[in-house]
Amino acid sequence: MSDSGEARTSASEPIRVLIVDDHELIRRSLALALAAEPDIEVVGEASDGQEAVELADRLMPDVALMDVRMPRQDGIEATKGIRASVPSTRIIMLTVSDEEEDLFEAIKAGATGYLLKDVQINDVPAAVRGVHEGQSLINPAMAAKLISEFANMSRKEAERPPQLPVPRLTDREMEVLRLVAKGLNNREIAKQLFISENTVKNHVRNILDKLQLHSRMEAVVYAVRERMLEIT
Repeated sequence: MSDSGEARTSASEPIRVLIVDDHELIRRSLALALAAEPDIEVVGEASDGQEAVELADRLMPDVALMDVRMPRQDGIEATKGIRASVPSTRIIMLTVSDEEEDLFEAIKAGATGYLLKDVQINDVPAAVRGVHEGQSLINPAMAAKLISEFANMSRKEAERPPQLPVPRLTDREMEVLRLVAKGLNNREIAKQLFISENTVKNHVRNILDKLQLHSRMEAVVYAVRERMLEIT
């Protein structure tokens, strides 16, 4: 069953967050910032990827804040593990770097967002809420790097025939998907297409349902691989 992008919890339930970082000071700072929010609850902390997967399986958080570089198991592998065992969990990668390789691997692993550690701590709660509501936390600069990687992938696989019939998206759904690929959020897409934000959410939900995928960026990767999107 694909994730439609709607928040899993009701309005009365706090967003359950798991914090994963090998630096205790960073974990504490994030926990304090989130604890001040009435609609967010920190349900656990982990210092490495292996512990994160075990905790996620037990606590079933709505959102995980995941460091990329950690001992025993890094954030990329932990993201794969959590997405396999608790697919409803949205994962925000935390990193000091926006290197293309890390970014692309994180999205392929199933991360929904990417947050640089130099972000203002007061911006973290909004990022958690946005991802929980189905937004992809990718800024335009990161989106440009992703598109470059997508283009390289598309060229490498240009000779590969599609393995299965590709689900057909409507013209409007394709318009929305192209704007998602550029890093635009729902509000920005709505403004550009002169439609409501709720209509954009419906289009994104339909796209994910048709492609049987869990996140917006997974849909972009799939569309490039199957040559549904032409990215140069």
